[in-house]
Amino acid sequence: MVIDKIINNNIVSSYDDKGREVVVMGRGLGFQSKVGQQITKSRIEKIFRMESSEESEKLQAVLADIPLEYIQIVDEIIAFAHTVLTNKLNKSIYITLTDHINYAIDRHRQGVHFSNALLWEIKKLYQKEFCVGKKALEIIWQRLAIELSEDEAASITLHIVNAEFGVEMPNTIDITKLIQNVIKIVTYHFQTALNEESINYDRFITHLKFFSQRVITNCNNHGEDEVFHKMIKNQYPEAYECARKIKAYIEKEYGIDLPNEEMVYLTIHIKRITMDHQDE
Repeated sequence: MVIDKIINNNIVSSYDDKGREVVVMGRGLGFQSKVGQQITKSRIEKIFRMESSEESEKLQAVLADIPLEYIQIVDEIIAFAHTVLTNKLNKSIYITLTDHINYAIDRHRQGVHFSNALLWEIKKLYQKEFCVGKKALEIIWQRLAIELSEDEAASITLHIVNAEFGVEMPNTIDITKLIQNVIKIVTYHFQTALNEESINYDRFITHLKFFSQRVITNCNNHGEDEVFHKMIKNQYPEAYECARKIKAYIEKEYGIDLPNEEMVYLTIHIKRITMDHQDE
């Protein structure tokens, strides 16, 4: 690869052997270098291949004024995320998380402390992702001796969730609130606390993440199986009644009429988590 553009002393852009634009990171890689110069492989620390030229430009703009240590921190955080999460992260996480970490550290150094209103919900609903957020704080402390709060861990968590589900931050916040409200409906309907340690609760939360994403983005293109729908409705009447309340809430708040398939899976998950309570 040869240098196509020098972004800063440590970042250059180039093209790989398939003609795709890449952003190349390495300490001193752009220092006293020239466009057209061959990139020494041994000096390359990381190669970023984005999904589009637009995203590549955004990444270059973000990386241009950010210290190399911050970029290395983000790379380490994302590497850890890949070891604990099932879902693949969208590559845009390199843009959003790098920008956020830079802003969070700068804000901390100025003595400005951030309070995340969704901290409790995020810790409860995105446990694996919050584990990544906590690990991020640990990495930042180890590398920079800067101690950020749990509120920042929660914000980092939302960026990870964004990258998992391919949505923007406002949508992720709406999804988080929607999940919390659905859980409240289930809790109030059955007048009991849910067992948050059970595998069925974990499965329910996973289902709600995708369910909420479909609601927020208004993407409910499912087939209809009326026979199966009637069978579930009749077999689990109490769980179905709870799902019906969720359906009414969704219609009122979002103007969306949940299809039968969504009702079926909601009912099944609700039945499972209420069985956890009955088994105790």
